Amino acid sequence: MNEESVSPSAIGPSAPPTDPPTATALKLFVVLSRAQAAIRAHTEASVVSHGLTITEFAILEALYHKGPMLLGEVQRKLLVSSGGITFLVDKLEGRGLVRRTLCERDRRARYAELTPEGHALIARIFPAHAEAIRRAMSGLGLADQREAIALLKTLGTEAAALAPLPSPSDG
Repeated sequence: MNEESVSPSAIGPSAPPTDPPTATALKLFVVLSRAQAAIRAHTEASVVSHGLTITEFAILEALYHKGPMLLGEVQRKLLVSSGGITFLVDKLEGRGLVRRTLCERDRRARYAELTPEGHALIARIFPAHAEAIRRAMSGLGLADQREAIALLKTLGTEAAALAPLPSPSDG
């Protein structure tokens, strides 16, 4: 499919006419969003039965694979606000799955680490979660998955490097 093969009508009958590159970008955004939502449904289903949200699971998974991490590192890895990470770690701490420890180099900083109970939980449920993701991604073969990884990394890197457009109200 080349740039010219996505017509403005491909994004819907009520859409204003757009040039082919814009129409293609809009279509890509919709397809990417729908694919992400479908795959996320599988990942959420694999953790909700354990009484966890997908973000709580992500914290446990990060600590499981990376070991103790500064709360700021966890926040940046999961793209949540500082207040959000505090709230989530509080909840996990209350359930006995995570604990906070002081950073010896910086008394203002705190580490999050798995408790033995948290480690046991994530070790038990992670394999089924990984299988749910593998299954959700099975619509693409291994070579196509690797190509998608490369393409999406490039897309994300380039998008992150762009300065945001001013909003119409900034004018």
